[in-house]
This record gives sequence, structure tokens and C-alpha cells, in this order.
Amino acid sequence: MMKRVLLVSGFLILLFAPFFGEIKLTLSSLWDTHSLEHQVFFQIRLPRVLLAFFVGGILSLGGMVFQVVFRNPMSTPFTLGVASGATLFTAAAIVMGFSFLSPLFAFAGAVLTVLILFGVASRFKGYDPTSLLLVGIALSFFYAAALMLMFYLSSLQESYEIMRFTMGSLDVVGYRNILLLAFTSLLLVWLVIVYRMPLRALLTSYEFAFMQGIHVRRVSYILLLGVSLAVGVAVSLTGPIGFVGLIIPHILLRIYRQSTDRIIMPVFFYGGVFLVLSDLIARNLGNTDLPIGVVTSFLGAPFFIYILLKRNTA
Repeated sequence: MMKRVLLVSGFLILLFAPFFGEIKLTLSSLWDTHSLEHQVFFQIRLPRVLLAFFVGGILSLGGMVFQVVFRNPMSTPFTLGVASGATLFTAAAIVMGFSFLSPLFAFAGAVLTVLILFGVASRFKGYDPTSLLLVGIALSFFYAAALMLMFYLSSLQESYEIMRFTMGSLDVVGYRNILLLAFTSLLLVWLVIVYRMPLRALLTSYEFAFMQGIHVRRVSYILLLGVSLAVGVAVSLTGPIGFVGLIIPHILLRIYRQSTDRIIMPVFFYGGVFLVLSDLIARNLGNTDLPIGVVTSFLGAPFFIYILLKRNTA
């Protein structure tokens, strides 16, 4: 019963989200191609909802994969430093006067981070997820220091642009970026579905997966690479949006009470719904459009503490 209520609620949120905002819309005015309401709905509101849905789906599904591969419930799609690399390169683009190329720079930063990670990982004698995590943490610290340098070198306006990027934004006009994200989302879902049985084996242990004939290192690296690139695409367009990939997989595991290979589509769907709902709150709370990262952090941080307490008392 709860699953049905949740599913209906999810579809209702997606259906009605484009109608709420600062400008009031009426159904009769939506089909007048010359009206302001038509432009607001079809060129701003609807693309924004689709953007939030696909980004939320990528982040939540990526978080689930990271938690399984690293066997760590605290892992997120940003654990390996991909978002930090994208943020640093975006800051560099802004400081150098190439703000219009910031999505391209952000994706380049994410890809470079992935190349560094797997270049270092190739030198490991075996599959060593702990060392890979430590490399990602080290890169994140390095990127954070470099980002502080960018803030120091930037002007007041440039610092503001960098800060807004780090808070996440779903501002979009038109559907060009939506098509790219939709394609990326489909590829990620396909990849995870193809490797759903190895994921199920990894849930038990690395040793059990190896005994099942699974090449643990190859499968893990393929999944981590696929997720990291998909997250790189998402972050390059919206900035880093935290906690989505952490809380949604945990919530759905408690609701569905099934192994992760059976909740791939629900995790993707409700991750998208969660970000659409968060954006709905951000757009309608007060007279300002709050950065989406602020809303997800307010919702996610208490849940993060709850997971820590639950883990320590188990």
C-alpha cells in the first residue's frame, strides 16, 4: 500500500511541479503561443523539472552503486572527487574570463579526475577500494586548496559566480541540455541493469563475488567509471548538489526491503522526484529562488546524522 501511495505521490509531484512558481499560470493561457505564460511553462518551468528529474536520478542511482561497490553506506557519487574537480575547473573558467564555457570546463575537470583516479588505480596490485577512496579524498583536498586560490585571485563578481555554482543551480532555458542529460541517464540505467547480478554478488562480499566467477576489479571499475562520467555531465550543468545520492538509496532500501539489484528503477525515479520536490520548495519558499544545494543539504544533513547513529547502535 505504501509503495502505491509513494508512486502516485511521485507522479503527482512531477505533473504539478511546473505549475507552481512566482508567475501564476492558467491552463487556458498555456496554449497561446504568444503569451508570457506559454513561454514560462514550456521554456523555463518544464525544462527545469526535467533537468531536476534526470540529475536527481543520476545522483541517486550513482550513490547506490558507490555504496555497493565500496561496501560503505556513507559513499556518495562525489566520494571520488569528481564534483570537486568539476567545481575547480569551473572556477578557473570564470577567473580566466571563459564563463560561457564553464559547463565544458566542468566536464573536463570531472573527466581529468576520473583519469587520475583510474591511472593511480591501475598501479594497484589488486582491487583495493580503500586506497581508491583515499586517492579520491586526497584529490578533493587538493582541489579545495586550489579553489581557495581561485577565490583569492578572483574579483567580487567572479567570487559570486563561483559560489553560486558550488551551491547548485537548476536554472535552464530550453531543452538542449535536457536531451544530453536524458541520454546520459539512459546509458547509466542501462549500465547498472546490465551489471545488476554482479552488484548483487558484491553486496555479500568481494570474496563471494569472486567465487561466483565475477572479475571484481573489472566490474567495479566499469561501474565506477560509468557513474563518475554520468555525474560529471550532471555536475557540469547544475553544479554539485549534495545528499541526493546518500539519502534516496537508504530510504528506498527501507521501504522496499529488497536487494539493490531489484530497486534500480525505483532509486532512479524517486531520486528524480526528490530533486524536483526540493526545487519546488526552493522556488516557492519566500520571495527568492534559493540555491537547490541549500535545500537538499537542509534535508539531507539530519538524515546523514541519523544513518551514523543507526550504524553505531546496530
